[in-house]
Amino acid sequence: MMPARSTDPRVTAGIVALAAIALLIGGAIAGLLHEGVRDPSGAWAAFNPYLFRVVRFTLWQAALSTLLSVVPALFVARALSRHPRFFGRSFILQLFAVPLALPAIVAALGILALYGRAGYFAGVFTALGNGSWPGIYGLSGILVAHVFFNLPLSVRLFLEALQTVPADQWRLASQLGMGARPAFRLIEWPTLRAAIPGVAGLVFMLCITSFTIVLTLGGGPRATTLEVAIYQALRFDFDPALAVALTALQIALTFIVVLALTRLGVNVVGDANLPVAPRRYLSAGRAETWLNAALIVLALLFVAGPMAATVMAGLGADLGRLAGESAVRQATLTSAVLAFLSALLSVMLSLSLVMARRALSLNRKRGSRTLLEHATDTGAGFVLVVPPIVIGAGWFLLLRNVSDVFAIAPIMVVTVNAVMAMPFAIRAVRPAHDAASERHERLCAQLGISGWNRLILVDWPSLRRPLATAFAFAMALSLGDLGVIALFGSDSVQTLPYLLLARMGSYRTEDAAGLALLLGLVCLALVLASDQLGRGRKA
Repeated sequence: MMPARSTDPRVTAGIVALAAIALLIGGAIAGLLHEGVRDPSGAWAAFNPYLFRVVRFTLWQAALSTLLSVVPALFVARALSRHPRFFGRSFILQLFAVPLALPAIVAALGILALYGRAGYFAGVFTALGNGSWPGIYGLSGILVAHVFFNLPLSVRLFLEALQTVPADQWRLASQLGMGARPAFRLIEWPTLRAAIPGVAGLVFMLCITSFTIVLTLGGGPRATTLEVAIYQALRFDFDPALAVALTALQIALTFIVVLALTRLGVNVVGDANLPVAPRRYLSAGRAETWLNAALIVLALLFVAGPMAATVMAGLGADLGRLAGESAVRQATLTSAVLAFLSALLSVMLSLSLVMARRALSLNRKRGSRTLLEHATDTGAGFVLVVPPIVIGAGWFLLLRNVSDVFAIAPIMVVTVNAVMAMPFAIRAVRPAHDAASERHERLCAQLGISGWNRLILVDWPSLRRPLATAFAFAMALSLGDLGVIALFGSDSVQTLPYLLLARMGSYRTEDAAGLALLLGLVCLALVLASDQLGRGRKA
């Protein structure tokens, strides 16, 4: 096979993509460093009891959320694994994938509609507590929301791990007449135990970088995490020194967690699709069957409850009036345009890195990878260390003295959301691109087909579906994001999540419920389309 030339357009595109990522993250870091150097005494003075209290709460809520998500998920995943074929199993697994598609602010509205002071269960909780129900704001609300998102994710990851157990082990266990307990101890538990550190680490990382959930359900200074404190320091208190100190600690925490996950070999973007359940040779007894059914039903009710409450509350709003409001129409249009541009940019950057990595690997002779090849392979992963709110804070501080930071809101939303969706987009595109390259690389090299001609004539037929998958998922992520627009949003630039948060803040709960229903349905439709495209590609 002819090696890729150093002037290969694919390599050039990868270098441009890496430069764009470096500019985005480097600019944020530069803004933070500039502020820290300009006022070093203020930055050091920000390391006060308040800051360490925020750090403690960030770690405490993440640890509790991880424990409450992972431990029940072990038993639910085992219950689903022990019964690989029953009516409704496919629906349950699909329902467990829905939280991945829901914007966090939509889920928060559903949880409030269910467990809030005026929620559907308020009367029950009031009766049980012999008094008024104060609602679910604070640590309890944060924990419920995090478990809502991470319990289904953990179940699917544990179930995927259990499905890697060879069928020969189950066949042998059946021949030996092994019961449920020894089968769990000797076959299932070793597999689950090996998966626990990775799953728990992934959930912990998601919880320490949670912004929207804590912002909407935290309920005050006593329930504030680092990311929310950064937002408050810039938008409400305008304390740049405190924002720099908080951001430095947030980066340090996420770096440690991502490094630990990498050492554990965890795939931090996950996979929404589960393989077909294998045949099992052990049958569950009646008592175990009833226990497993109870576990599955309880998990199903917990996950489906906030979704149903979101739909019911949204249908109770005056949807016709909302649709006629100019602010809603403008926010919808703004969200659609920004999400489209963000998804397009994300797909372009991801494809550039994928093509460059493949070209460099073909050009590499025997030996270790070059620095550039390593960067194209892992460059998108750097965004996991620097959360969106941190990037937004850095650019906010960098640009506040040279321009109107609120005027550049569209640019920040598009670029940050595009880069944040890249790990997911790369996972969707890379397998198809590498397979197409394996088939066509020699022929393209012999015929001298490269650049745009190769992309259109050779690669496009194989990449069309995975690119559409990546585009739909990236657009859904951008539509539901609140992190960057929370910092840069204003009356002139509003997205649907920003408008929804504003309606919640002004106690217009019916309007917020209607907007949540609209936003949730659109994001869910996009992710379902992405899932169907991915399944069609694998078929």
